[in-house]
Amino acid sequence: MSDAQIGLMTATPIIIAFAIALRRMGVLSTVGTVSAVGLSIGIATVLFTTQSPLP
Repeated sequence: MSDAQIGLMTATPIIIAFAIALRRMGVLSTVGTVSAVGLSIGIATVLFTTQSPLP
C-alpha cells in the first residue's frame, strides 16, 4: 500500500467526522452533509483505486 493510499484512508474518515460534527452544530445542512460524505467517499475510492502500489 502506498503512502497516498494510507493518506486517503486517514483523511476520508476525518472529513466525514467533521461533516457530521458540523451538522450536529447546525452549521451544515443535511443535504450538505450527505453531499460532503458522499463526495469524499467517491473521490477517495477513485483516487485509491488509481494509485499504483510501490514496486
